[in-house]
Amino acid sequence: MELIQTSLKVGKISKHGETSYAYRVSSLKELETVIIHLDKYPLITQKLADYILFKKAVMLIKEKEHLTKSGLHKLAAIKASLNLGLSETLKAAFPDVISASKPLIESTAIKDFNWLTGFIDAEGCFIVVVQKASGSGAKTGFWVSLKFTISQHSRDKALLESFVDYLGCGHYYPTSNRNEGCYTVSIFSDIHDKIIPILEQHPLVGSKRQDLADFVKVANLIKSKDHLTPDGLVKIKLIKSGMNTGREL
Repeated sequence: MELIQTSLKVGKISKHGETSYAYRVSSLKELETVIIHLDKYPLITQKLADYILFKKAVMLIKEKEHLTKSGLHKLAAIKASLNLGLSETLKAAFPDVISASKPLIESTAIKDFNWLTGFIDAEGCFIVVVQKASGSGAKTGFWVSLKFTISQHSRDKALLESFVDYLGCGHYYPTSNRNEGCYTVSIFSDIHDKIIPILEQHPLVGSKRQDLADFVKVANLIKSKDHLTPDGLVKIKLIKSGMNTGREL
């Protein structure tokens, strides 16, 4: 967040709950800086539709239309289409408002690996799977595997499906949550030979890079067959325990 704030030179960072922070840009002048940036580097997910409506709202306020009844009605219509929509209070204040239509966003190709790594910083997940083996197939009594996933609302299904061709591996499937889909890479050779090298050439910048570093450690242990030994399994379990939600702040 500090890197974003330094890059854009606008906004404030504040504590948001026990384990999170929020970066906010709220002044009209500073929002114009964000708009200039997002116009230069467009979103390619369906969130672009929200951004287009948000930009319209900013322009309405800039032109002081929010000081008129018709302008407020336009803003209420835009807000009704964004996020959770209108609160009960606003619904009562604007009983006849009709939600603004969201623009149709056609599927857009991934720009480059820098865009992809930024997306992974926000939405990706590096998972180490350790599960008890049935039968005598595993010397340690456990199977160890890796999984790399990117989840997103089902409206971005086309984008997630495009990762398969763009990265040359993985597959897309809808999750048990009907509103989400997931791009997943679970074949070890694909993770070791494709995903990890890409992320080493185009590094993550958020805290998720720590999970990636641990993910790589486990990949190397699997590559050297250490996961088939009791000592190697102990190392992997220890690494796994400190990843994702288990990582200390």
